[in-house]
Amino acid sequence: MRVVSFILAILVAAGLYLWVIERDSTLAFLAERSGGDATETEAEETAETEEAVEEDVFDPDALIKVVAVKSIAREIDSAVILRGQTEAKRQVDVRAETSSTVVSPPLRKGAFIEEDQLLCELSPGTRDSALNEARAGLAEAIASKIEAESRVPEAESRVVEAQARIDEALVNQNAARRLSEGGFAAETRVKAADASLAAAQAALQGAKSSVSAATAGLQSADARIESAAAAVATAEKELERLEIRAPFAGLLESDTAELGSLLQPGDLCATVIQLDPIKLVAFVPETEISRVSVGAMARAELAAGGSEIGGAVTFLSRSSDPTTRTFRVEIEVPNADLAIRDGQTAEILISAPGSSAHLLPSSALTLNADGQLGLRTIDDDSNVVFVPVEVLRDTTQGVWLTGLPDQADVIVVGQEFVTAGVKVAPTFQEQTQ
Repeated sequence: MRVVSFILAILVAAGLYLWVIERDSTLAFLAERSGGDATETEAEETAETEEAVEEDVFDPDALIKVVAVKSIAREIDSAVILRGQTEAKRQVDVRAETSSTVVSPPLRKGAFIEEDQLLCELSPGTRDSALNEARAGLAEAIASKIEAESRVPEAESRVVEAQARIDEALVNQNAARRLSEGGFAAETRVKAADASLAAAQAALQGAKSSVSAATAGLQSADARIESAAAAVATAEKELERLEIRAPFAGLLESDTAELGSLLQPGDLCATVIQLDPIKLVAFVPETEISRVSVGAMARAELAAGGSEIGGAVTFLSRSSDPTTRTFRVEIEVPNADLAIRDGQTAEILISAPGSSAHLLPSSALTLNADGQLGLRTIDDDSNVVFVPVEVLRDTTQGVWLTGLPDQADVIVVGQEFVTAGVKVAPTFQEQTQ
């Protein structure tokens, strides 16, 4: 049976080949065999057959019927769509800077606090005594300086006195030498005058040394004053550290330290967050980074509740994440009622330069044989044409697409049953989107 089927298939193929491909040669051969009358009859039958086939091909009832719309491109504001989350404008862990026991009652988390409000108060211990001691040391150092300052003029007056004695000794020495040369004075008088001059010069050196010592004492007094002042400042700072205050207005994210608990340097007093304004944080892929700029308007839809919020881009990172190759972007959003919480997921749309696009139902999208996303359109001869497109934005009214010409007849029903190059019978409907 298989051999017979194979032979019959060959005969049918040969017959079709002779009738379709070599039809003219076949008709000529039959005309020679059957004569002129038969040739005319066969030609008439052939013409009728071709006419019937042509009528069947171009019969509108025999074409695939599709529904299409006449779509016209419109100018829309393009947007970069990102998925991100909300983040507190500021958040800080307020910690102790000194060791002591908490003496203030705790504030409970969720409470709103003002800037510089007291969060934790610590016991002063002996810090007041240390401050008084430092202040006493400062007063003593100041008194020492006053005493040192009084010694400087005294030493300087001694220098002047010593210089006067030197001048007197020089006069006496000169007079003794002249008298001795004239024979009116003994040699011993000259020696005595020389000794008086040497003693006056030694007294001058001693006076100068006294001035240096007095000056050094004054400098030492200044150093003691600075040291005492530093001790006072340290003691006062220690007392200031006993009051741990809020760095800015916000909300307490944790209870403050419990009454009676011991805090060491670095221990947590409380966590404060600022939610007004709040930030939207997302990461832009490097393929879209050129479409985002600081100052661009943005809006977002929160996953929880679906509420929409808006703001402006305040920060765009210049350095990408080394792992994801994305760039951090921050959007500042008003949050006066504190309804937006830290860490909420958000769908973010950042406005970008406008572009021309078509609004069409998402059901019109299809794939070609290569898996490329696009639409099937109709040309002027009612033939199907596949056009690749790109989705700009998905909305409840449809999807905004680019890649089409300004005007296009797009198949919206039946596009899955035709391929490119097929002739169709379109029915147009009014575009309501």
